[in-house]
Amino acid sequence: MAAVTGERLKSELEMFDIPCKDDSVLDKMVEQCICNRIQADEMVLEWVAYSTTKNGLKLTTDTLEQFEHEVLNKKNKPKPSFRKEETHNRTRDIHSLQELIKAEEEEENLLDSYSTPAKGSQKRALTTPEHPHSKRSAALLASPGLLLSPASFSPSSTPSQKYSQRGAKGEVVVTFGAVQGTRWAGRKALGAGVRLELLEGPEDSLTCSYKYMFQRLRDVRNVLTEKIEELGEGLRSHFNIEEFSPVSLPAQDCVTVLGQVCCDSNGKLNAQSVLLEAGPEQGGQQVPVDLSELKEYSLFPGQVVVMEGMNTTGRKLMASKLYEGVPLSFYTPEEKMELDEEPMNVLVACGPYTPSDSLTFDPLLDLINVIVRDRPDVCLLLGPFVDSKHEQIEKAQVTETFEAIFSRCIESIVDGTKSVGCRLVFVPSQRDINHHFIYPQPPFVLPNLSKDQAQRVTLVPDPCTLLIDGVTFGLTSTDILFHMGAEEISCGTGSDRFSRILKHMLTQRSYYPLYPPVEEVNMDYEKFQSFGQMPLTPDVLIIPSELRYFVKDVAGCVCVNPGRLTKGQVGGTYGRLLIQHKAASEDGKRASPCLAAQVVKI
Repeated sequence: MAAVTGERLKSELEMFDIPCKDDSVLDKMVEQCICNRIQADEMVLEWVAYSTTKNGLKLTTDTLEQFEHEVLNKKNKPKPSFRKEETHNRTRDIHSLQELIKAEEEEENLLDSYSTPAKGSQKRALTTPEHPHSKRSAALLASPGLLLSPASFSPSSTPSQKYSQRGAKGEVVVTFGAVQGTRWAGRKALGAGVRLELLEGPEDSLTCSYKYMFQRLRDVRNVLTEKIEELGEGLRSHFNIEEFSPVSLPAQDCVTVLGQVCCDSNGKLNAQSVLLEAGPEQGGQQVPVDLSELKEYSLFPGQVVVMEGMNTTGRKLMASKLYEGVPLSFYTPEEKMELDEEPMNVLVACGPYTPSDSLTFDPLLDLINVIVRDRPDVCLLLGPFVDSKHEQIEKAQVTETFEAIFSRCIESIVDGTKSVGCRLVFVPSQRDINHHFIYPQPPFVLPNLSKDQAQRVTLVPDPCTLLIDGVTFGLTSTDILFHMGAEEISCGTGSDRFSRILKHMLTQRSYYPLYPPVEEVNMDYEKFQSFGQMPLTPDVLIIPSELRYFVKDVAGCVCVNPGRLTKGQVGGTYGRLLIQHKAASEDGKRASPCLAAQVVKI
């Protein structure tokens, strides 16, 4: 189905001799077409009918809002089912036939639920034997006006029942900061001159695809060794440690050793299987660690730590003290920035953008409606956009290429938010079937974007650090919370698991500190060393996960898990933040730029 454009609407209007020179009016009409799922010709016919009843109403943005309120909104309301008696002797159009079929199906489903199911399905086919409908034409009939029509993606796709019947729409499930009386809207001007760029600049960031599937074990070892040495140097200077001893050297005195935590087998780490592996400078050997004397600890494979303890035989270290890592400093602008009077509104959403039982993008269209309503300044949209774990994609039940589905998905977001003028940031995911399956992941390529669209769209790699109006955002779409949560062991820490994992990320200064990585993450270690590390501690860390949504302040960094926009067959959540860059207080204390944050059900 053809996408609605301003040119198409203009030509339809000219057919009725309606002049339209204002681009904002055309943008508003495009937005209304997308949100109400109608085509350009249908939209113009509705407007002509409406303006005629209002004595030739002129076409402006105000009259379009009035038209939307009086016509389009009422059109979208579900119509009551026709009774068979009333419609029996009447000439029926396609819509009344659809409603009649739906009513009969619902009646049969209700009767089926009260009866014992037989071995085979007893449901009568609702097509005539002479002219049977194919599944593809049935899907087209079920959704004649969808911009992201599922019929073009899958021959058997119908809108998700569970998603459309979900409750608690728009309910706020998590709040952070001073949210009382907060106005969740962007600045008034379009885009309002938001400065958005990769923190390290395009020269030192991952901006294009690279060759992978070839790395030598020696190169991997060199990357891990440099990580141990770099973090060890930071710990040594912070805790004033004179020098590190070799891990396997027998000593009758208490020694301080540096190394990387690993497991003594291929299984899950536990308190009895912890090994400490030193770098080449400390002998490069492994020694088992006895944790029984430590009152509290939190460890995971790949963690670089400093331990104090006794190693009298050289074969086992009795650890008595554990030094944890130190986070990097926060961003300080080189030049003095002007402080904004109004805070910046940032919306965060993470895919999948379709329910698991259907390839309709209903949740995405609802998100576009939210963006149009709240008018945020920046939208951070993380993949997957075309989910490799979707049942219909796994079974190859789609009728278009993955790239075509992805392109139309992105075009709908860009066109649907045109009148808002917000900046759009697209982050790829390991689960995006149309993109490189490697970590770090290069940004998407969108060659079909027009010049105007490209000014609003920023394509970034996974992971990355963004600078938005003087505030740093760390972004990753890889579910490191889930991966580390399965591997981490702890004792007596008293904090919750999420806070511990997030603190590990900040102190290990990495977006993926786990080693070895889980099987589904294909790590390129040379690129990971260049593009997978945190250059500083971000002000806000966006870290979506399958695990429960949250907003937490960890060591001064506001960490947000907005959840996923869909959870299986039902609706999920998205996040929104109010950000205002603040100068340091007179006593030099840093003030968090995140004024408030919420996680909201779609």
